[in-house]
Amino acid sequence: MGKIQVLDEHLANMIAAGEVVERPASVVKELVENAIDAQATTIEVHVEEGGLELIRIVDNGQGMDREDCRLAFERHATSKIQSARDLFRIRTLGFRGEALPSIAAVSRMELTSSLSSSQVGTRVINEGGHLGELTDVASVKGTEICVRSLFFNTPARLKYMKSIATEVGHISDYVNRLALTHPQIAFTLTHNGKSLLQTSGDGKLLHVMAAIYGVQVAKLLLPVSGETLDFRWSGFVSKTEVTRANRSYLSTLVNGRYVRSFALNNAIMRGYHTLLPIGRFPIVALQIEMDPTLVDVNVHPAKLEARFSKEDELCLAIEQSVRGTLRQGLGIVRPMVTAPKAKVVTQVVQPQFDLQLPKPAVSLSPTLEASPRLQEWMAKQSQQRERLPEVPPVAGQTAAIKEALAGYDNNEQRVEQDTLWEVKSKQPSSPPVTNLAPVSFAEREGQNGELTSVALSTEGSEQRLSLQEDTDQTIQPRKEELTKSESMDSEESAVPLLYPVGQVHGTYIVAQNDEGMYLIDQHAAQERIFYEYFMAKLEEEGISSQIMLFPHTVEVTTAEANKLEKRLPLLQSFGLEMESFGGRTYIVRAHPHWFPEGAEIEVIEELIQFVLETGESMQANVVKMREKAAILMSCKASIKANRYLTHAEMESLLNQLRETSSPFTCPHGRPIVIHFSGYDLEKMFKRVM
Repeated sequence: MGKIQVLDEHLANMIAAGEVVERPASVVKELVENAIDAQATTIEVHVEEGGLELIRIVDNGQGMDREDCRLAFERHATSKIQSARDLFRIRTLGFRGEALPSIAAVSRMELTSSLSSSQVGTRVINEGGHLGELTDVASVKGTEICVRSLFFNTPARLKYMKSIATEVGHISDYVNRLALTHPQIAFTLTHNGKSLLQTSGDGKLLHVMAAIYGVQVAKLLLPVSGETLDFRWSGFVSKTEVTRANRSYLSTLVNGRYVRSFALNNAIMRGYHTLLPIGRFPIVALQIEMDPTLVDVNVHPAKLEARFSKEDELCLAIEQSVRGTLRQGLGIVRPMVTAPKAKVVTQVVQPQFDLQLPKPAVSLSPTLEASPRLQEWMAKQSQQRERLPEVPPVAGQTAAIKEALAGYDNNEQRVEQDTLWEVKSKQPSSPPVTNLAPVSFAEREGQNGELTSVALSTEGSEQRLSLQEDTDQTIQPRKEELTKSESMDSEESAVPLLYPVGQVHGTYIVAQNDEGMYLIDQHAAQERIFYEYFMAKLEEEGISSQIMLFPHTVEVTTAEANKLEKRLPLLQSFGLEMESFGGRTYIVRAHPHWFPEGAEIEVIEELIQFVLETGESMQANVVKMREKAAILMSCKASIKANRYLTHAEMESLLNQLRETSSPFTCPHGRPIVIHFSGYDLEKMFKRVM
């Protein structure tokens, strides 16, 4: 007698259930996907005890007749494919015909379905894979499936289930993904009678994201869309101030199916490059449409992974689209204010009063009072102090939600792919101020006898502030330049003209203008300035180097020496003159003259280590190495915390920041400027309620 035998049908179903039914969330996934394939517009998911006691799915789809109810529990019975050709153009979520028999093999299942509310429905009970009798019942159009006592006959699987909270989290996560994929379907999810999700089914993706992530997050989402010859995508990406601690908030939805794609997730993150802090991730929901022949969804038992025929082309297009959208939507960070409650009336609870502070003993020279420039500046400062901030009306919560979601129609407001943000190339003629040394206080007469220095006497000590027009640290621009800079502020710079007023802990600059108060991280600000300066230098042709007075030697392992020998041209293209010094030792004789002073050796060793660790093509290494070198040097060269600056140094730093192409985040993704409007300040001090 032979050793090979055909497995019993019931045993085969239980084995198949091990692949299809991993946990209660797997049951919800398979049954809800069947409801979507049945063209349902309303789907209810009711769960008890994490899905182990009860999973009840109710939909208003097409329904089934008596014969279909019986055949649905047969293995590999499906209505979604007819021939092998259909496997190459799959548009449905389910197609294998294994879901119902596999789930029924490890649970007590009851199915009720009807083709029409006016017709008699069919009910069938399947317990542990044993099909019961079919009975006629009164039923509305659609299908209702109840799965009770999951894994009652497989105690080993039941033993390794996680806590109820964990299982509910998995169920909620996947229902959320399906709701994002199909915003035209009204989803309802409850656990032990408590509502976890409720969508309207109006077809607006933004409304679904507001239901899942909250209205405050929905207000900080940017619409993204684009199209190529083979692909079309649309969705929403969060602004840089909205981040999470893991990648689980990245949802890539391909042809109406949620898939986990490492390549697509990396493309999205590359679009956020230098805009997010390390270890933080955005909230993204991206719907991608393509010809079914370009994607293979039959590569994973749970159909959670897919392979793309033109993956590189798709990832590059997604990366460029996300980057372009973010650049257009970048702005100064503002504190997230909780939406006001309904029927709250604005009320001033504290009258405004003048706080008289003792003035320092400062005397101005008579010539200073006659300076038109200084008089104009002092008059403007006086007007800013006297101006009361306008208090916006406080609307009700419903109005706030409507305002938050107004104008974000995913189909109407699309960001075209070809309108990508272009970085304006800026190559400063001189490097940014590195040391921020004290200003030279020299007195000089202009050609017309105009005052060029201000004499200030405080407690007997005399000090002079230079007003020279040919220095990088000018206190005030010329009168004609002041008007020009204010008029062109909104056109050329994304950061408005700021007036520094002080410093906090030697780390944060406090500045103001007509719009309110600003806090600027001085280290992050100068990092952005140096980053763009070093990137411009690294992209120049023929980088000039300076010979080191004492050459630096580097020792590596034998394996690293073989790699380094082949990649010396890459280092030489960055101005590093290196050569073998015998054995495993290499000597560095020269480096670019603009390397950060005092940190040259550290930068050189970091670049060598980067070349040794990477193994990609030479061209890809050049791009990444430029990026790493610019970030590293900008961090080393920037002023650190607990460094107190003079007024002129703060003003110079703010002016240089306004000239950068992306003044909102440092190269590591941290915010640079935080804005508090006049209303925000009054609200924090309870001057308005």
